[in-house]
Amino acid sequence: MEAAVANSAWIEDGLAFLFAAGIIVPFFRRFRVSETLAFLVAGMAFGPHALGGLTGDLPILSVLVIRDPERIKPFAEFGVVFLLFVLGLELSPRRLWELRRYVFGLGSAQVLGAAAATGLTAFLLGLPAVAALVVALALSLSSTAIVMQVLVEERRLATGTGRISLSVLLMQDLAVVPILVIVGLLGFGASETAGGAAAALAWAGAKAVLAIGIIVLVGRFVLRPLVAQAARSGSRELIMAMTMLAVVGFAVGTEAAGLSLALGAFLAGALLAETEFQHQIEVDIDPFKGLLLGLFFMSVGMGVDLLYLWQQIHLLLLALAALLAIKALILFAAARLFGIAPAVALEVALLLGGAGEFAFVVVRVAQSNGAAGGELAQFVTILVSLSMLVTPLLGRLGRLLATRLQRRQDEAAAAGPDLSGTLDHVVVGGFGRVGQMIARILEREGVPVVAIDTNAELCGEHMRAGRAVFLGDAARPEMLERTGADRARAFIVTVDAPAAAERMVRSIRRRRPDAPVFARARDQEHARALADLGAIVIPEALEGSLQLAGRVLEGLGVPDDEVLRRLDEERSRQAALLEPETV
Repeated sequence: MEAAVANSAWIEDGLAFLFAAGIIVPFFRRFRVSETLAFLVAGMAFGPHALGGLTGDLPILSVLVIRDPERIKPFAEFGVVFLLFVLGLELSPRRLWELRRYVFGLGSAQVLGAAAATGLTAFLLGLPAVAALVVALALSLSSTAIVMQVLVEERRLATGTGRISLSVLLMQDLAVVPILVIVGLLGFGASETAGGAAAALAWAGAKAVLAIGIIVLVGRFVLRPLVAQAARSGSRELIMAMTMLAVVGFAVGTEAAGLSLALGAFLAGALLAETEFQHQIEVDIDPFKGLLLGLFFMSVGMGVDLLYLWQQIHLLLLALAALLAIKALILFAAARLFGIAPAVALEVALLLGGAGEFAFVVVRVAQSNGAAGGELAQFVTILVSLSMLVTPLLGRLGRLLATRLQRRQDEAAAAGPDLSGTLDHVVVGGFGRVGQMIARILEREGVPVVAIDTNAELCGEHMRAGRAVFLGDAARPEMLERTGADRARAFIVTVDAPAAAERMVRSIRRRRPDAPVFARARDQEHARALADLGAIVIPEALEGSLQLAGRVLEGLGVPDDEVLRRLDEERSRQAALLEPETV
């Protein structure tokens, strides 16, 4: 009988979830509400604190209510696991190494700064020191699941905002071990000496490093060959089984070492990122990730006790505003110290301003060992749930504010420096790698350089360094006027795109037919087109080929003067091919 009741409860929970995933979420999507927010709201509605409270009067609602959120949490957790696995597939170990400065530098600054600021605030508001430390550690981390899903939905993962956010979140996952050790020790009070606490932290850290090392070795020398063998068999079922084994196995391994399940899954994905079956695995696992992640978001929504929320609404809203403001300010300041552009720093700060799912674990541990009372635990739990609910909205607000800030910076950069006293300068159209190298050589010879580029971040960086750089399209007459084109000695066009280079040369020749225009050409066809417009053309491929040929001749023992003569002959021959088109 009990088994039948349990089975019935599972079926009803499954029906409620599928109703939300198949009907409620698509309904919200029609109004351009993100899936993340839709699942969170559905969780609040179908949880025990909303419709669940009406089942006594309306028993028919029981089929749409998940009455015991704890029952689905183990499955919901795997939504985060699969999300981090897919993110790992998109970031190879090489790319992760490139982000190390932001992971260990900015990430550490965020965790320590947020913990210190929130803990001090809680202490000043009257909480005991131990309780304030619990609050600080619980609220210092952000929601990996919600932040990453927002970035995926907005297609922002590959942007600067996405990379910086992921870097900080990875450091937060690594901080799980010391945080859990500290919270575990708090309940023992004076019985735990400083030496014992340090030893516990050191042992936990050593276990974590050892676990990550073993996972990396197993991934390289065991997982990759096994998945490759499964792929060669042609069986999608076998590939899926191997993938699921890797995800779950690595996740359990990191959890056993005191780290998060999600970190193990992320490492599994990163180790498979550079294999030829990366994309097939991603396509096969995506449906599992989407549904289980939706279940996770619903479980977060179910944790919001609406009655308690109503009773403490003013205090909770004040605490939420303070939390978001403190964490956002700390992260924005840290990001700027690490040289991140203001617009990106602002967007990341707002996106990661809330607390995360790990706070529930911290509060549970603190409550079990007496470091935090039941009332404080309930307040922090609701506060964290609210901050997770508003994270998608903060993401959109951050993007909106960042776009406006970037637009203002672009307008300021477009205004450019004052060139009223500049004469006989050279205007460089396109200030990438080639343009910057040419500018350095000219400036060493005392020739003033004025540059134009369409990259706002690049222009801002060089303007701050004191260079005369304008943001805009050099083909536009008003931009040429701003650069003092009428007083320039020469023009250099270095842009990559052939069409843009031709527009630029045409515009310059129209304004200054008397001035020499030097243009970089990608190939012979592009060179002819630029030469027809009156430019002095330097084919990129030709000069590279001549330099290579010269080095080969030198290596074969041909005298230097003979090498120069041969190269000049070939250069003249190639130039002659352009002459009939230019007459």
